[in-house]
Amino acid sequence: MNQTQAETVTLVVRHQVRPSHVQLYEAWLRRIIATASQCPGHLGVDVVRSRQPCVAQFTSVLRFSSLQQLQSWIDSEQRHQLIAEVEPMLRTGDQLEIAQGKEFWFMPEATQTPPPRWKQACVTFLVILPLSVLVPLLWQPLFHRIPWLGGYVPSNVVITLSIVLLVVYLFMPMATRLFAAWLSPTVDEDRS
Repeated sequence: MNQTQAETVTLVVRHQVRPSHVQLYEAWLRRIIATASQCPGHLGVDVVRSRQPCVAQFTSVLRFSSLQQLQSWIDSEQRHQLIAEVEPMLRTGDQLEIAQGKEFWFMPEATQTPPPRWKQACVTFLVILPLSVLVPLLWQPLFHRIPWLGGYVPSNVVITLSIVLLVVYLFMPMATRLFAAWLSPTVDEDRS
């Protein structure tokens, strides 16, 4: 087995669905996921949904054990029939992207609207406020034991670094998942 066949391969499928067809698309999506899961080498699928005023974006991330097995799925008659069935519901057709490796990071489409700034500010405030109170208290015992570390500049560097790392890597990802529905812009907000 060569290097290419030994690596996990990821297929990213992007579909822009007209709002009036979202329920039909969801039913179709369940069928194609079930069909793909029966293919040799299929390792799993994740679906990311996002809605815009005029279109719903679905990003499906499928993983296969090898490029050959992925290509077999792409070329399969079952997939071609299912894609032909869904094409009338799509605005831009079937968009495919293949990446090799165990992980695939992707950015949302550039057309996605970021959350309103005031909502971003609210979530950021809710994350940073408790940390700005608790983190200095947690460092105090160490600052008392090591006086030079408790000085104005070193203590502020340690506290600020702690808060930034906690916000970026731990609490902000959790907060954005928790408030995801609220952060999404609504049609009314887009018009204002």
